[in-house]
Order: sequence, then C-alpha cells, then structure tokens
Amino acid sequence: QVQLQESGPGLVEPSQTLSLTCTVSGDSITTNYYYWTWIRQPPGKGLEWMGAIADSGSTYYSPLFKSRTSISRDTSKNQFTLQLTSVTPENTAVYYCVQRGELGYFLPYPAPDDYWGQGTQVTVSS
Repeated sequence: QVQLQESGPGLVEPSQTLSLTCTVSGDSITTNYYYWTWIRQPPGKGLEWMGAIADSGSTYYSPLFKSRTSISRDTSKNQFTLQLTSVTPENTAVYYCVQRGELGYFLPYPAPDDYWGQGTQVTVSS
C-alpha cells in the first residue's frame, strides 16, 4: 500500500518561500496514470487543490496559485516537492500530499481511490 509523508518547516516568515517535500513509499512516482498532488486546507476553510505532477513529470497548477507555485520531483528519492513563493499569513494551512488517478486529479475534495499523507501544519508568521 502506498504511503505518503509530508515534511518541511512548520513556521515560515512572510515574504519567504514555503518548501515542502512528500516522501512516497510503496509505489513509484513514475508509475503510469498517477498524479502526485498538493492540496491544502486553511483554518476554517475548505480544501484547496494547488497543483500536481504527473507520472511523466508534467506539472499542472491551480490558477489561484500558478504564478507562485512550483512542483518538482526527485525520482531517485521517490519524492516530490512544493514551493510557494512570497507567502503571507493567508497561506497558513495544513498541507497534504496526495496520490490520485488521472481522472479527477484536480478535485478539491477526497476521491475514493486517493491516498493521502497525514498533512503538515504550516504557519506563516513573523
């Protein structure tokens, strides 16, 4: 069974870059037809789909975050990474990495075949 684990700093200062890594075990991030996704949930708000990197390495971003978001991967470590630049307190959220199929990889809510990491709290504050 695939397992995902987010890691990164829990506190980021405003205007800095938030960088999170998702370490995957039990499956390869190059396995066909899977999308490796970042989703977040700000306090008191719903889930927000941020973007994804496909098995091919192609990347897809939400228009809400596209100008400040970059998703990359390290296939040798079976990891993929989220970078969000110029963060503000509004970027405070629990960030999740998710394995999804190619249908509905952009959905802002859980799907039956998803595998989710446990999530990591990131607070943007000085």
